[in-house]
Amino acid sequence: MEDLIYVIIAIVLIAVIVLALNIKIVPQSKAYVIERLGAFNATWQTGLHVKIPIFERVTKIVSLKEQVVDFKPQPVITKDNVTMQIDTVVFYQITDPKLYTYGVEHPLSAIENLTATTLRNIIGELELDHTLTSRDTINAKIRGILDEATDPWGIKVNRVELKNILPPREIQDAMEKQMKAERERREAILRAEGDKESKILVAQGQKEAKILAAQAEKEAAILQADAVREAKIREADGEAQAIIAIQRAEAQGIELINKAAPTQGVIALRSLEALQKVADGQATKIIIPSEIQSVAGLATGIKELVKE
Repeated sequence: MEDLIYVIIAIVLIAVIVLALNIKIVPQSKAYVIERLGAFNATWQTGLHVKIPIFERVTKIVSLKEQVVDFKPQPVITKDNVTMQIDTVVFYQITDPKLYTYGVEHPLSAIENLTATTLRNIIGELELDHTLTSRDTINAKIRGILDEATDPWGIKVNRVELKNILPPREIQDAMEKQMKAERERREAILRAEGDKESKILVAQGQKEAKILAAQAEKEAAILQADAVREAKIREADGEAQAIIAIQRAEAQGIELINKAAPTQGVIALRSLEALQKVADGQATKIIIPSEIQSVAGLATGIKELVKE
């Protein structure tokens, strides 16, 4: 009886151990490829799974994270027969664990060889200068070809980068000399352009100064002419006002004389006074009206009577 109990306990312990060994917990970003009796059965994703002992086994544990592989430099020849070393970096991700497990024997080796042949084909169509300045184009072409080729393997190529492009040493020396000559040429051009702009600015400044001086002289002449014209206008206005004042005074004097109704004798005497003023001038001949002559004779007669 005790032996039977020991056997049952042993069987239970073995069952617990077997069950514990066949309970699988798949972690995040992992996938388990399961085979049953040597054939593919299922792909376990994240979570708890139980494997049937003896009949099932975990064939491959696949990481679903994006992975990076840096391939060693590959010798390539450009269209103008320049041999250079180029190493590439490939970023890929496994999208189908089943295809990744059964699609290709050595996936990384396959990707490396495919990258090398694709790189040689692309670089062989480009010249050296174009190769050095077309990294983005080359990266895009390689990525497209690799992504299409690796799709049956359950691999997606997300990005391809040319890490280093190393031409031969003599080519590097020639490129450095060319770059130095180009920098010196640009420096000479910039210096010449600076001198040219400086001279242009000086000439423009002199031209603008002369224009401003001429404009100032012109404005000063215009102002002077305006001042002279205004002075003449004021002088003419003054003379006109004086003439008008004299004419008004004469008119008022005539008006007063007319209002006073002078006798003929008073008029004659006024005429004599006017004649006297005329005689004070430089005239050599004086014409005396007959009326004044009669008045003058009358005045002489009166003078003689007073003497008697």
